[in-house]
Amino acid sequence: MSTLAWKPREPDPPSGARDTLGGTGMGKRSMGWVWCWLAIVLLASATCLAQGVPPLQIDAGATHTPLGTHTTYLHDAGGIANLDQARRALAQGRFNPLPDGDASFGFQTGAFWFHTRVVNHNPREQRWLLVQQYALSDRIDVYLSYPDGREVHHAGGDTFPFEQRSVRYRHPNFWVDLPTDTPVDILVRVQSQSSMQVPLALYTPAAFAELSRDGQLGIGLYYGILLALFFYNLVLWLVLRDGSYFWYLFHISAFGLVLFTLNGLGFEYLWPHSTWLADKAVPLSVCLAQIGMQQFARTFLNLRERWRTGDRISRGIIAFFVLLGIAATQLPYHIATPIASAAVFPSIIWIAAVTLVVVRTGYRPAKVFLLAWGMFLLGTAVFVALAFGLLPKTFLTEYGVQIGSALEMLLLSVALGYRYAALRNENERIVRDAKNQLEQKVELRTSELRQAMTQLEDAHQRLHEFSRHDGLTDLYNRTHFREAFELLLSRARNSRQPISLLMIDLDHFKRINDTYGHLVGDDCLRWTSNTMAEVLQPYDALVARFGGEEFIAALPGMGLGHASAVAEELRQALRANPCRSGDLQIPVSASIGVHCVDLEARNSLESALQVADQALYAAKAEGRDCVRTL
Repeated sequence: MSTLAWKPREPDPPSGARDTLGGTGMGKRSMGWVWCWLAIVLLASATCLAQGVPPLQIDAGATHTPLGTHTTYLHDAGGIANLDQARRALAQGRFNPLPDGDASFGFQTGAFWFHTRVVNHNPREQRWLLVQQYALSDRIDVYLSYPDGREVHHAGGDTFPFEQRSVRYRHPNFWVDLPTDTPVDILVRVQSQSSMQVPLALYTPAAFAELSRDGQLGIGLYYGILLALFFYNLVLWLVLRDGSYFWYLFHISAFGLVLFTLNGLGFEYLWPHSTWLADKAVPLSVCLAQIGMQQFARTFLNLRERWRTGDRISRGIIAFFVLLGIAATQLPYHIATPIASAAVFPSIIWIAAVTLVVVRTGYRPAKVFLLAWGMFLLGTAVFVALAFGLLPKTFLTEYGVQIGSALEMLLLSVALGYRYAALRNENERIVRDAKNQLEQKVELRTSELRQAMTQLEDAHQRLHEFSRHDGLTDLYNRTHFREAFELLLSRARNSRQPISLLMIDLDHFKRINDTYGHLVGDDCLRWTSNTMAEVLQPYDALVARFGGEEFIAALPGMGLGHASAVAEELRQALRANPCRSGDLQIPVSASIGVHCVDLEARNSLESALQVADQALYAAKAEGRDCVRTL
């Protein structure tokens, strides 16, 4: 990334030339300063008024904030507008607010300009890090304008060597100075052949350190799972010499490279000095991953024997990705990557279709294959839809590929099936070689197999139970609550009995953590969960930890009035007895929102959670430590 102080002047366009964003260019160099200062004045007056987008006010205690809802943008389809032209367009009100604050536009030509005005009210933090939370943008130019006339320019992206970034991090980032109570205009220009995704956010140094630490931990866990799967299946392939394992290893390696590239880690660790590889890695790794996926499906499903026509089509798809991978080394990024990403859709659909055909032939392992790969293929589809701007950028869409591919651990069941086949083949050899020892050796092998199956079943059962409960409070977790609540909701509809929700939030819990420490806070959460279980158990309530200091409970057979009485009983029980943590006695109170579920609503769970949450916020707004209904 290059950083330099610049004067408010751009090279004059040719005489008589048309302004890229509208208007006539000036050919006289003597008018350059006039235009530049006029643009700054118009920019300052239009910043707060353009399209009704208010400036971003950074509170005194804020440590990070996204810019989306305070940002306007302009699409420069030609990609040749300069800074003065962009400022004039801003002053003319031609910048538009981001749709729902989302800066995801899919594959687009030209450049995008983004503008926001920031006023920092945090006197302790005047140096912030502007992070573009998408790793594959080619070039990013950041222009900062201060009231005293000072102008600063930063440039970055994956067309610059990695070591030139402000902070060695997988996402492009730039240091910006935000003086206290001083409005600063930030104008960002992004031009890229990749998907146009520009989620911008500001972080203090401490907040960014925490963000990078947590992000690296999550990514490390994910790639740790991939490595464990890789070496486990590598051992199985070396022992069994089954082609399915080889192509599985090929695919998992290529797909890991895809995610390594998309997360910006490839540019950070593998090719920090090669902008060519940074440009070509995405389409190449996508092609390799699809080749491995198709070939793995062919060998696992044994298409050559079960469906010859499907096998020929699969080989044709493999040939297509081989050719596309070769062509991607020569084609521009904005051509190769959309083609490779779009081709993932028919590849996914074809594997699903082939699997369904094989399932209908009675091949049982194909059912396991379909189940195991279903979530992975869904995650891949979400990634492609996000790249083309068909889905908004959220946690699930951004990390859908990682979530789906992590579920490939279910393929270990397939490995057990091959192990069983190996034992069976060995038993057949024993039958041929030594009939006299047949019964004894078959019994031994069968016993080993049964023991292995029993151990696997026990492990699966323990894993299933562990996945249902929250590790700290031993209450059910949010995922299990959703599944169990759907059953309760179905019973309520069938029996025409009401069902109510309690949304419970501990008051001022952050103050407890800040005052006594997180270990004491954990004791308070455990004490709260125990109190809730004691109070709500007589009512057959389904209780779960919803997240952080929030809990949720479903009360089957109760209308709004009865549920409100139970909520008040719970509130008083929490208030009556302080939490004991060592020698400390900490008073704990809770705000509770109550809602009786509308059984006729199509999306009962989501709508009920939303209304219960609104009731909770009403309780918090009315002074906390109370029960409110909506």
